[in-house]
Amino acid sequence: MTSSTSLFIEFALEKKVLQFGNFLTKAGRNSPYFFNLGAFNDGESLKRLGEFYANKIIDTKIEFDMIFGPAYKGIPLVSASSIALSNKSKNIPYSFNRKEAKDHGEGGEIIGSSIKGNVLVIDDVISAGTSINESYKLIHNNGAKIAGVIVAIDRQEKGKNTLSATQEIARKYSIPVISIINLEDIIKYLEATNRFTNELESIKKYQNAYGVI
Repeated sequence: MTSSTSLFIEFALEKKVLQFGNFLTKAGRNSPYFFNLGAFNDGESLKRLGEFYANKIIDTKIEFDMIFGPAYKGIPLVSASSIALSNKSKNIPYSFNRKEAKDHGEGGEIIGSSIKGNVLVIDDVISAGTSINESYKLIHNNGAKIAGVIVAIDRQEKGKNTLSATQEIARKYSIPVISIINLEDIIKYLEATNRFTNELESIKKYQNAYGVI
């Protein structure tokens, strides 16, 4: 585990983004943990979050021309990432979409830069893959190409079949799907720090039942 991975998990715990308990997932499973990126809800948190995304984007070495954030959670993520990248001397165009196209003013469904070239999608987590599928269609319809996806966490659990939702998207579109952290990182962190020992056992049982490594 890298130091940046540990720092991000500590950051998520500090802001109660990473929580332990009993949570019902979209797949109808009772999960012993939950990751709510919306709890990064102040200026300092958003600034730090953008820096984590920017560092991961740079580390991946994916070639891209712009970044895109699917509405709604992708909007602050792509904005913060764009600012963080500019602070690293990488002035990258960004855009995000409206849920409903605007028929007055500037009109359209895209806010920010026009979608073109190789587009890197910035999102929080891939559950059913709905927002990524919609992003792919939007990017394709604008004559551009999806270069990859960066998310905060990969839950590493089975999707519709034996693959995880992240693996399904990567295979479907033949693109890299990269996460800042994943479930295995969380388990290793809890083991190394000897924190939340009861919760750790519940997470391991959940991983054994639904996990894909």
